Amino acid sequence: MSENNSIDPRTADTTKLAYIGDAVFELFIRKFVIRTSRRVSADKINREAIGYVRADSQALAAKALMDQGILTEEEERLFKRARNRTNTTRPRGTTPAHYKMATGFEALLGWLYLGGDTDRLDMIMEFSRKAIHEAPKAGSVKGEGERHE
Repeated sequence: MSENNSIDPRTADTTKLAYIGDAVFELFIRKFVIRTSRRVSADKINREAIGYVRADSQALAAKALMDQGILTEEEERLFKRARNRTNTTRPRGTTPAHYKMATGFEALLGWLYLGGDTDRLDMIMEFSRKAIHEAPKAGSVKGEGERHE
């Protein structure tokens, strides 16, 4: 296995996949914010990124992926396996349902990343970023007066 595939994404614990997927999406969003934001303060840039990577936003992205039929059967199975495995009593700042959806989303990204399917990973992350950005509550994601595309 290559350095990137030290965890087999087909059999890995979904918690580990979500752990990796969280980092992958965070980096994707940070790169996007750095490229597109007019903000100069690190604190403001970070708050903009948080609008995309928080559990509620990831849950929204996961729902959009499912509603639009974007996921393959295999991806959907992995997403549901991770979502259903998540056991949380009291997530911080979100509902248990959104936390589970976000965990499924992160596990999917981790699975694609570790599997080396970068084209598919990039497509899903970009679709998700746009879905979050265009959501009715995207005011917390968009900067005032800013437009990202």
